[in-house]
Amino acid sequence: MRLTKHHGLGNDFLVLLDPAGDRPMTPELVKQLCARTTGIGADGLLRATRSTGQTTAVAVMELFNADGSRAEMSGNGIRCLAQALLRYGWATPPDVAISTDAGVRIVSWCAGVDDSTDVLEVDMGPVHLGADAPEWTGGPLRRAAWADIGNPHLVVELDDEAADVDLVTLGEKVNAGVSGGANIHLVAVLRRDGLFVRTYERGVGLTEACGTGACASAAVAQRWGLVDDQVTVRMPGGEAQVTLGPTVRLTGPATVVGAIEVPAPSQGVG
Repeated sequence: MRLTKHHGLGNDFLVLLDPAGDRPMTPELVKQLCARTTGIGADGLLRATRSTGQTTAVAVMELFNADGSRAEMSGNGIRCLAQALLRYGWATPPDVAISTDAGVRIVSWCAGVDDSTDVLEVDMGPVHLGADAPEWTGGPLRRAAWADIGNPHLVVELDDEAADVDLVTLGEKVNAGVSGGANIHLVAVLRRDGLFVRTYERGVGLTEACGTGACASAAVAQRWGLVDDQVTVRMPGGEAQVTLGPTVRLTGPATVVGAIEVPAPSQGVG
């Protein structure tokens, strides 16, 4: 079984292109492959199969977290998948329509940076702003609110970018207390067009970047009156550009790391 590995701002994924649809993923296999010390290592795994029916999509994306659970959408992940589809001849530039659990999303190729990195833009669809969540505030956590962009997010504003908050503990508490879990983002406002975001992703833990989280954080910050329509979101792994409107557009890099061959699932992956 041949996989490729990609990352978007350090948020890394294994990609399986499965045009025949005969390589189904199980939670246990995903966990084995994504394990950092005993597997290949990744925040998640993306499987692409052929699209059928009336959809305009060229491929269907299945997204798995590192713990084997399914996720609906990933802004970094879908850029990585689009890069794989383009580089290995499944799709042609500039626009790649991909069916996800959150609906069909269009990924547009913008530029090639070097032999391994491309810049791509994703129409992420609308952000649905939810209720305030004062139960998750206090101390340096100024205010919080829910948002959904095909997957659920809790956005928490910090008093200061350098505020000492144990994001792992907060993330575990939220995921233990909320049905289905959520991605949690600590957000500090840098300027009218800039945010700093740290993320705890359900099913993964701390990640270097989160594309859906960047979009949700920018949309919530705009509702709070803190940012304008064009927002640079800085994360530990680097920067992404978010354009807010009726739908949200996310622009950032995808980098191919390499190709990996593993034994067929019936033989294990060790």
